[in-house]
Amino acid sequence: MEQTKLAERPSLALTRSYPVAPEIVWRAWTDPEAVKRWWGPDPGEPVSLAELDVRVGGRFRIVFGGPDGTAHECAGVYREVVPNRKLAFTWTWPNSSPERESLVTLTLRPAGSGTELHFVHEQFFDEAVRDGHKQGWTDALDKLGRFLQAK
Repeated sequence: MEQTKLAERPSLALTRSYPVAPEIVWRAWTDPEAVKRWWGPDPGEPVSLAELDVRVGGRFRIVFGGPDGTAHECAGVYREVVPNRKLAFTWTWPNSSPERESLVTLTLRPAGSGTELHFVHEQFFDEAVRDGHKQGWTDALDKLGRFLQAK
């Protein structure tokens, strides 16, 4: 019964193409200094902390947003790490709804001279939470694209 409930929970999928090799996109997601340069939905919002222990069972914690970069905190545990190809991690907001764990999976695929990123965020609490994340991730992936083009 629990499996059915999880399968029925809302999810979102986004796809982006970036004009750089998968290794560069991978680095943008796994290097704390790179994450600090593009993370978050709003342009110009600072990231005050990016801790990434990129290995299966490793944890991440990112603090970002607001004028001083401390408005939001997200955290999770890496579930799957396949360098330059796939990254999966749990997702929580520890300061507002730590009990609502969801799952993010990124798949990178070479596409011509660039990379196709397939992004899936699943097991949302409800549709309203999914819709809020859809807007945030859409904006964040657009920021990632601008960061990668500046490389």
